[in-house]
Amino acid sequence: MELSALSAVSPVDGRYRRHTKELGNYFSEAALIRYRVIVEIEYYIALCELPLPQLKGVDQSIFSTLRGIYKDFTEADAQAVKDIERTTNHDVKAVEYFIKGKMDHLNLGDQKEFVHFGLTSQDINNTAIPMSIMDALNEVLLPTINTVVDQLRAFAVEWKDVPMLARTHGQPASPTRLGKEIAVFVERIENQLILLKQVPHAAKFGGATGNFNAHHIAYPGIDWISFANGFVSEKLGLQRSQTTTQIEHYDHMAALFDGLKRINTILIDLDRDIWTYVSMDYFKQKIKAGEVGSSAMPHKVNPIDFENSEGNLGIANAMYEHLSAKLPISRLQRDLTDSTVLRNVGVPIGHQMIGLRSLQNGLGKLLLNEAKFNADLEANWPVVAEAIQTILRRENYPSPYEALRDLTRTNAAITQNSIAAFIDTLDVSDSVKTELKAITPHNYTGIFPELG
Repeated sequence: MELSALSAVSPVDGRYRRHTKELGNYFSEAALIRYRVIVEIEYYIALCELPLPQLKGVDQSIFSTLRGIYKDFTEADAQAVKDIERTTNHDVKAVEYFIKGKMDHLNLGDQKEFVHFGLTSQDINNTAIPMSIMDALNEVLLPTINTVVDQLRAFAVEWKDVPMLARTHGQPASPTRLGKEIAVFVERIENQLILLKQVPHAAKFGGATGNFNAHHIAYPGIDWISFANGFVSEKLGLQRSQTTTQIEHYDHMAALFDGLKRINTILIDLDRDIWTYVSMDYFKQKIKAGEVGSSAMPHKVNPIDFENSEGNLGIANAMYEHLSAKLPISRLQRDLTDSTVLRNVGVPIGHQMIGLRSLQNGLGKLLLNEAKFNADLEANWPVVAEAIQTILRRENYPSPYEALRDLTRTNAAITQNSIAAFIDTLDVSDSVKTELKAITPHNYTGIFPELG
């Protein structure tokens, strides 16, 4: 059966393919092969530029043709590598043989043994995979996160003057403004993005057990550490880990996954808040013709986008948690558990993309129901008690908190009139009484930084 939306086991490649198909350029099998080819070819070119004694005669004009192997890499090329792998039963060795075959056609056959010279497979994997993650983040995931942040920032500005009853412990609390509550999430995500961008994309590149054994024994006069540092940073755009076993220690990659997990946690918090606001009728949702909210209840317009977002971000976080906890652990100089786990790094990013796209869709459907905001504020006059007792403290009024507690902690309705009547009983000046009566749930919203 051919892979399709109906036959895919994972919804990342099936039901939600429209949200994740871009990630195939970074995390598919063909993409991994292509990134390996990039590393192998750039390494060979770097050896020519060093140059190794045996590579001094290589015509550097051939470099662009060599780079064309990965720049013009096709699905047929990827299949050719997989065909070789059927014989080698080793995926990285298959890439090496594929490139050597290309070099034969370029009349570079006498130089082809310097492809993969002195390397182990993890020198390729631990550079190719960080490159794919770095590119996917910079080109797909982070721009999508920034789009959501821009949406939220626009809402924060649009709704900056909308007073809203706050709820702490689920109970009415000192009023706030809707725009400021949205801005809370903007600040939280932006702070995490700053931290995330400080995490290096690290790579292991140092031979079989990280000591350049083969390189050094063949060419002891070359500073291989300096060469590798320059190659990894200048050619691949990564940061080389200096002391390693056979594999990258993955501490930076774990930090990266933890950072993405924190961003998702913030977004889940947002999903749940918006879901709750919808249930409170603070928001209506745009209705799409023909769309069904419930199979049984025709009136329903469910906040499914926020639920879908929460669910997929949760799956992403579970996988990020495993990746960040497992990858830094390897028996002695290496075991193979990292290899199979690393093949899944695109899956949580896929679920994160689904969550982000669902969130974008949900935010785009929101319709502000300002009348409900106002009704909730009008129904909760006790929330001005904090303001009144604070001014009474300023006026050195005896036991102001207790006076307001006795007034407001009752099952009887507290209204603007009952608050005004209470104020009239206070032994304070008329100007203070006027000041107190001017306080309402609609204007007692405090201050916060300028939004915009």
